[in-house]
Amino acid sequence: MPQPDHLTRLTHPEKPDLSPEMEAYFDKCREKLGMVPNVLQAYALRPAKLEAFAKFYNEIMLADSGLSKLEREMIAVTVSAANRCYYCLVAHGQAVRALSQDPQMGEMLVMNYRVAELPPRQRAMLDFAWKLTLSPQDIAEADREGLREEGFSDEDIFDICDVAGFFNYTNRVAHGTDMMPNPEYHAMSR
Repeated sequence: MPQPDHLTRLTHPEKPDLSPEMEAYFDKCREKLGMVPNVLQAYALRPAKLEAFAKFYNEIMLADSGLSKLEREMIAVTVSAANRCYYCLVAHGQAVRALSQDPQMGEMLVMNYRVAELPPRQRAMLDFAWKLTLSPQDIAEADREGLREEGFSDEDIFDICDVAGFFNYTNRVAHGTDMMPNPEYHAMSR
């Protein structure tokens, strides 16, 4: 039986009205990834939001931080696993596979991050992101102190919260629109 091949369950223009900057961004995606991620194509329905989304994503996931790019992707996958977000599990699971050069780790984080053999620092980071996702009202100073004890600065803790918050948001947009990941992700970095 064929699997879903839609972008989202919303109507999207065949040729979105993109700014020159976003056209260049899409071209860069095609050059580096061989595709434009469906999340960007979905946001093209609202071009101003696409620009804000791309800028915010790049700041959260690629800018300087005490968290590595891999650690930020690990948070993305852990949050997406808690939320059961198919789009982000596929797309960011691939990023974990690529950055870690470990396909098994990518699959473990998608299924259950607790089965992965991780350093205490990363385990604490993912435990915090999981709790922040499923029971944010229960986060207390003891949780932040636990991160500090693993060597995270207050700026790092802010970044953990920022990445977790961003993916809680994007997971809900993906669920609400029934966003599908690009099929290419499934075979990448294996």
